[in-house]
Amino acid sequence: MIYFVGAGSGAPDLITVRGQRLLQQADVIIYAGSLVNPALLEEKKPDCEVYNSAQMTLEEVMQVMKEAEQAEKMTVRLHTGDPCVYGAVREQMDILEQEGISYESCPGVSSFCGAAAALNLEYTLPDVSQSVIITRMAGRTPVPEKESVESFAAHQATMVIFLSAGMLEELAKRLTEGGYREDTPAALVYKATWPEEEAHICTLGTLAETGRKYGISKTALVIVGDAVTHSSYQRSRLYHPEFETEFRKADRK
Repeated sequence: MIYFVGAGSGAPDLITVRGQRLLQQADVIIYAGSLVNPALLEEKKPDCEVYNSAQMTLEEVMQVMKEAEQAEKMTVRLHTGDPCVYGAVREQMDILEQEGISYESCPGVSSFCGAAAALNLEYTLPDVSQSVIITRMAGRTPVPEKESVESFAAHQATMVIFLSAGMLEELAKRLTEGGYREDTPAALVYKATWPEEEAHICTLGTLAETGRKYGISKTALVIVGDAVTHSSYQRSRLYHPEFETEFRKADRK
């Protein structure tokens, strides 16, 4: 069996209990060495085979999986955060299906959740933003034209932007052209939940300057929207005394 496991956002104790158990049982671990905290490998069995996928091609990764399966070994493919967000897992799953190899997924804590924790932030505030857009800028890997950051900016929702810390000047320009104000609150969160974590609140207009000031140009998330500074929101109706639910009667006084 192949298990795709989310390693969490960085801190080794943010892997799920299920993910930790799978790591402890694995005969083979293939981990994303450029992003996954190597401290997680301390969970492995002494005789477990470990491969760093940062130094491998897709074909090489799949060959290790196939050989492990033929030897009746259990494999954990350890991805950073949650594999469903920029994890490049679908292409691996398709090959496994073609080969008739069974697999399962184990979710993890995405870095966009870790970044919110670093800021004590709630992305979805009543009367401020009820939607979160997760996206990235086009780099060596393109982005569909219909998903440009300008088009998303027009919604004025909370936006979490991955893989774009090296393009902050262009990012801020395009978000402003798309509809955000220059004074829209923003945050730059470097290596969320790692020991070296940094979180800096700024505005869209000072985003690039903030990156230069703190020397942040990679391994960081950009968060944009009024929810960043959590001002002018309305209290939750769910917990309002006048709001009735199946568990609580409304107080009509």
